[in-house]
Amino acid sequence: MNKKERILWADDEMDLLRPYIIFLEGKGYEVITATNGQDAITHCKEQPFDIVFLDENMPGLSGLETLTHIKQIDPLVPVVMITKSEEENIMDMAIGNKIADYLIKPVNPNQILLALKKHIHKKEIIAEQVSSNYRAEFMQIGTQMSESLSFEAWKELYKKLVYWELELNDTETGMHDMLAAQKTEANGIFAKYIRQNYPLWFEHPEERPLMSPDIFKKRIFPLLDQGEKVFLVVIDNFRLDQWQVIKELLGEFYTMEQEELYCTILPTATQYARNAIFSGLMPLQIKELYPELWVEEEDEDGKNMNEEALIQTQLDRFRRKIPFSYHKVNNTQYGEKLVEQLKALKENPLNVCVLNFVDMLSHARTESKMMRELANTESAYRSLTLSWFRHSSTFNLFKELAQQGYKVVVTTDHGTIRVNKPIKVLGDKNTNTNLRYKVGKMLSYNKKEVFEMLQPAKFGLPSPNVSSAYVFATQEDFFAYPNNYNYYAGYYKDTFQHGGISMEEMIIPVVTMEAK
Repeated sequence: MNKKERILWADDEMDLLRPYIIFLEGKGYEVITATNGQDAITHCKEQPFDIVFLDENMPGLSGLETLTHIKQIDPLVPVVMITKSEEENIMDMAIGNKIADYLIKPVNPNQILLALKKHIHKKEIIAEQVSSNYRAEFMQIGTQMSESLSFEAWKELYKKLVYWELELNDTETGMHDMLAAQKTEANGIFAKYIRQNYPLWFEHPEERPLMSPDIFKKRIFPLLDQGEKVFLVVIDNFRLDQWQVIKELLGEFYTMEQEELYCTILPTATQYARNAIFSGLMPLQIKELYPELWVEEEDEDGKNMNEEALIQTQLDRFRRKIPFSYHKVNNTQYGEKLVEQLKALKENPLNVCVLNFVDMLSHARTESKMMRELANTESAYRSLTLSWFRHSSTFNLFKELAQQGYKVVVTTDHGTIRVNKPIKVLGDKNTNTNLRYKVGKMLSYNKKEVFEMLQPAKFGLPSPNVSSAYVFATQEDFFAYPNNYNYYAGYYKDTFQHGGISMEEMIIPVVTMEAK
């Protein structure tokens, strides 16, 4: 220990505890003692402590009374209550007053040492252990990446990387850079995998993984066939790591019946991926079968104005004559209104809700300096997502859905990735503005830097013109026009974007939850 941690120990039988004091001082701690509550309070006023051991039964001020005063002086100091009594009401009051721990006399030195490790040294112990565990697995992950992986194996690898990202999240170690480099390497190999295998999935659709057009057919319809009341919640622009942080909140109300990852179609953009979910079709099929419901890139109309109609087309094709509702929540007011309607909506076998808050957060971060500061790291971005969820009408929606006994399916249309490397692309004035994919004619780019689709129809994508092609950015790249290149490269660097090829954008959650 570089610094001597300071302990306050208050007990009216301090003489009997002298061996403990010697033991702790031998371990490098500074121990201040008090024989009554008033002295303990005075010590807390005079200097800060790293932890307080407090006897519950002292003459004058009781331990509980002393605890109240100490918490007023220093709300954050961990207080360990020590008592001879095992009465439940005393324990309840102590816990209600936010004690850190509760020890029953007689205590032994190891119990005291364990309390110190839990409440003073926990952070560094965890950080050291997590770092050690990640270092041990680093080579294993590297070996996995060098193998010829199936999509199932890529899902497992991505889950593992997200797991370590969350484990290292609150630790102050040098492992973050190592993990970031490993994720970048993994995304490079994943892009090669998609280049090689994505075309094959359209040549042999029976061999492809679960993808956007399959969600209703393979995850929603089977539940309806079982007589379940299904509520589908699609959170726009939602990643696996974001799901993992809100999952803990939902675990109080739901059992995760089926938790899996699926592959979104390209482009990983709302216009394509979400419409594919709701229609059960690839974008080209939507355009051919329901031209009135497809909006071209160059059209100024909203690209997702026909989602309810697309759901209806899918129900009709599968001969499911059932009533359903569709809701798009863009603000808290509408979210609260939806919560009020849930009892009435239970008459429907199927209800669908789109939540746009995470996507709005992502775009706001790009456009607002303040939001960039608030979400300046991946960890901060996750924290903002969690804060939104905890304090928005969305959390109330999920709680009410659990109370109403709905079967809830949570998914997303695509994820997002933090970009940092601009690459040049040139197109005509009709070329779309997305930073992770471009569609247009006469596109100019470095073929080695992108994944190109020169025949979009083979990939289930429409062509605005006969000569239109699609190109996709990979890894952490983003497209910037040569005109005013430096400005746009600087403006969009370190922003969250989607539309291209990365694990974060393409490998996304679909979860079926049962109310507890």
